Amino acid sequence: MGSTSEKENYAAFEKKVERTVYLDNLAPYVTESVLRTAFDQFATVKDVRLIPNYLEPRNVPQCALVELDSPKKAKEIISMIVQYPFMISGMPRPVRAFPAKAEMFDDRPKNPHRKVTCRWLEPGDPDFEAAEEMKQLTCKHADEAVYLLQLQLQEEEKLAMHQEDTLKGHYKKYKMIDGIMDGAAQRLARHYGLRENNDSKPYFD
Repeated sequence: MGSTSEKENYAAFEKKVERTVYLDNLAPYVTESVLRTAFDQFATVKDVRLIPNYLEPRNVPQCALVELDSPKKAKEIISMIVQYPFMISGMPRPVRAFPAKAEMFDDRPKNPHRKVTCRWLEPGDPDFEAAEEMKQLTCKHADEAVYLLQLQLQEEEKLAMHQEDTLKGHYKKYKMIDGIMDGAAQRLARHYGLRENNDSKPYFD
């Protein structure tokens, strides 16, 4: 059943899992420091780790584990992100949040209550065909994931360019309105006999 120390280590690990948020649908450009900065405004971030993507040749992380200071904060953040779109680094891809699970941690301690058995399968084994089919499906999934990632990156690049063009358009309108208002203010000042003093504040003659 495991020693006392193993049970204590796993109990502490389970507490860590309870206060950790699993993030999905991250943009490929998001880093650990970006995630820490984004979530520091809601709670104290104890640890951030990106989950490697083992099924894709490019290994572009799209998931992460963010450990907070309490399970309560973790639940609050998950509830908030579920209700409102939360985008990181201005990317047009809303982040998804879920409670973390023990299986998501690659450094999780040994579970004293669980026993895992592994064995090699020979070609004549009844389960060999099923294992071979699973291997082929995994390779197929990896190819599909790479293709979908390329499409996502292209679409996000278009959306990002559209956002940038929209912001530039708004800025040009602001500058135009600001220039018109400055000219109108000067004409009104001349009309009503106003002029500026040394403190740049208009007053009557």
